[in-house]
Amino acid sequence: MSKLALLGGEKAVKTSPLPPEMTKWPIINKEMEDNVLDVLRRGAMSGSDVTKKFEDEYAKWHGMKYAVGANNGTAALQCAYYGAGIGVGDEVICPSITYWASCLSLYSLGATVVFADIDATTLCLDPKDFERKITKKTKAVIVVHYIGYPAEMDAILAIAKKHKVKVIEDASHAHGSLYKGKIVGSFGDASGFSLMSGKAFAIGEAGIMLTDDREIYERAITFGFYERHKELTIDYLKAGKGIPWGGYKYRMHQMSAAVGLAQLKKYGAETAEIDKAMNFFWDRLYGVPGIHAHRPVKGSGSTMGGWYNARGLYRKEEIDGLSISRFCEALRAEGFPSHPGCNKALHVHPLFNTIDVYGHGKPTRIVNNDKSVIQPIGSLPVAEGLQSKVFSIPWFKKFNEKILVEYADAVKKVVDNHKELLKDDKGDQDEAGGWGLTFKF
Repeated sequence: MSKLALLGGEKAVKTSPLPPEMTKWPIINKEMEDNVLDVLRRGAMSGSDVTKKFEDEYAKWHGMKYAVGANNGTAALQCAYYGAGIGVGDEVICPSITYWASCLSLYSLGATVVFADIDATTLCLDPKDFERKITKKTKAVIVVHYIGYPAEMDAILAIAKKHKVKVIEDASHAHGSLYKGKIVGSFGDASGFSLMSGKAFAIGEAGIMLTDDREIYERAITFGFYERHKELTIDYLKAGKGIPWGGYKYRMHQMSAAVGLAQLKKYGAETAEIDKAMNFFWDRLYGVPGIHAHRPVKGSGSTMGGWYNARGLYRKEEIDGLSISRFCEALRAEGFPSHPGCNKALHVHPLFNTIDVYGHGKPTRIVNNDKSVIQPIGSLPVAEGLQSKVFSIPWFKKFNEKILVEYADAVKKVVDNHKELLKDDKGDQDEAGGWGLTFKF
């Protein structure tokens, strides 16, 4: 066994820095540029012709009837919630491991977020805990396909149908991911996607909502879109046509839509390349103690789409209890950039416990509910313990066998020599994970 770089040996990763094509994203082509220039030259930046064409194509990709292009993913999800009739006093169940945008806009609708635990393998909503969290006030569940992994939709849909709960998918991490052969974002009553430049399907600062339900579609239009009232067909909505009921202006910028039309044509080929690279990396690590791939079982018909924000699963009990902090420190020394953790559990943050957002005189989370919805530390053990069980891996955009072997072998090297790291192991550090934008509280 070669000596660990952290202890004075040579680095396992020789190719440094990585060639730009291995990590650059999004990949810009001439059609994207030409489409944007056309919008600019026509002075059509605030129009809707390009956006409606993109909506139609995006909906067709998912086999859905209706799409609403929004200025970001948060707006798309808020429109889905309003469209589904979520309002004051309603409870909406959401996995605690996700980004703020999955659920925070519910505050503005007067709804209450109730968090559920996650599955330790998929990192998505645990169907059993979802059912445990249902009350007579539960109106909907938010299903987050977390970092590309499709949630267990068969079980979730069955539970939702049993209890008459609406299903809203947040597919912002999972563009193109399949669950048993069917694309995510096409299962629920509605779905929302972020399309910002850091996501797998990257077109700029944009979002989109999908649904097969005409009422959800029309309610979404009334909530946050100017100049679309001519599309309304439902009487109670037509009665107030001409103004956005929610007072919001959520129109997608046409330059983003123009990029999106070109991206739809090439996304499949790009993600096939990503999938080839990421699966090769994980295949080479199959059977390495303590290290497990975060991906669906091969042959299940489920896939990771664009592999956004990829993670590996870490099981320290398989390698003598080596902390994830020490493991990642050794990885970084080998030339493999990695850090512990992911999004921290939302239910323990003050925003869902003590903060009064709108000046009601009490925490916003309980304005339209009682204190029983507060979930203290210890209430969702899998979500709370996740930061010591996942680690980041590079998001490889191209297949390059030599480089992928170097990176996979760096992980093997650290595991093979893990006993040498135990002596100075200080345990898991506070560095693991974060909430995004908020690091301490």
